[in-house]
Amino acid sequence: MHPRFQSAFAQLAENLQSALAPVLADAHFPALLTAEQVTALKGATDLDDDALAFALLPLAAACARADLSHFNVGAIARGVSGTWYFGGNMEFIGATMQQTVHAEQSAISHAWLRGEHSLQAITVNYTPCGHCRQFMNELNSGLQLRINLPGRAPHTLEDYLPDAFGPKDLEIKSLLMDEQDHGYAVSGDELAQAAILAANKSHAPYSNSPSGVALECRDGRLFTGSYAENAAFNPTLPPLQGALNLLSLNGYDYPDIQRAILAEKADAPLIQWDATAATLRALGCTSIDRVLLA
Repeated sequence: MHPRFQSAFAQLAENLQSALAPVLADAHFPALLTAEQVTALKGATDLDDDALAFALLPLAAACARADLSHFNVGAIARGVSGTWYFGGNMEFIGATMQQTVHAEQSAISHAWLRGEHSLQAITVNYTPCGHCRQFMNELNSGLQLRINLPGRAPHTLEDYLPDAFGPKDLEIKSLLMDEQDHGYAVSGDELAQAAILAANKSHAPYSNSPSGVALECRDGRLFTGSYAENAAFNPTLPPLQGALNLLSLNGYDYPDIQRAILAEKADAPLIQWDATAATLRALGCTSIDRVLLA
C-alpha cells in the first residue's frame, strides 16, 4: 500500500478495510475502482453507491498534493461505465497559484483521460467552489450532473450553478468528455507520439489551440494530459496538469519524471510552452522538449 493511504485506511470500517486491502496492495494503485470492484465493495459492506462513495472519500483526499494550503480536498467521479475515479487537489511549490488543480478537476480529468465518456455523479468532501462549478458546466453531462456532499441531500449542478453560463451560450457543440480527434499526424519517438495523441484529444473549441503533454518516468511509465478549455476561460485545465494529475494519482512523485514533451501548434493563439516549462522546472524536471503539430 502506498504510504499516503495508510492513515485514511486505518479509519475505515473493518469490512471495508478487508475488501479494499487487496486492491490497495499495489504501491501504484491507479486511484480508480472498476465497476466490478465497486460491486464487490458494495456486497462486502452492504452500502449503496452514495454511502460507499462517502466512505471512500478519505482515500481520495489522501491523493491530494496540497503542498501550499495543507488543505486536502477529495473527490470521486462516477462514470457511466461504472468505474469510479479518485481525485485530489494539487498545488505546486515554486510555480504560480494559477497552476493549481482543484479536486473536482482532478477527478473529472482523471476520468476523461482514462477514456470515460460521461459522468453520472461526483462526490466531494467540501462544497465545490465557483471555479469548479463552472468547470463542471463544460461536461457533456451538463447541469444534470449529480453532486453529493456530506450531510446534504444530493443536488444537481443546476442547483449549485443557477442561471449558468456555458458552452451552449457560445454555440459550442462539442463538450468536455465528448470523443474528439483533431487529426494531427503522429510522428517521433514513443514519448512524442504520446504527446501528439494527447493533443489530438484536446477540448479546445474557444481558441483552437490543442495541446498535449507526455511525461516519461524513470521506470519507463508514460502519463499524458490533454488541454481542456472552459467557456469562462479561467477554469481551463492545461495539459501539463492533466499529466501530473495522472502521475500523482498512480503513486508516482515529481522526481520520478525523467523527460517531458509538449505538443502544440506553432501558430496557435495560445501557447503552453512557457508555463509548461516553468512549472516542470519548478518540480525539478529539466529535460523538456516541444514538438509542433502538423
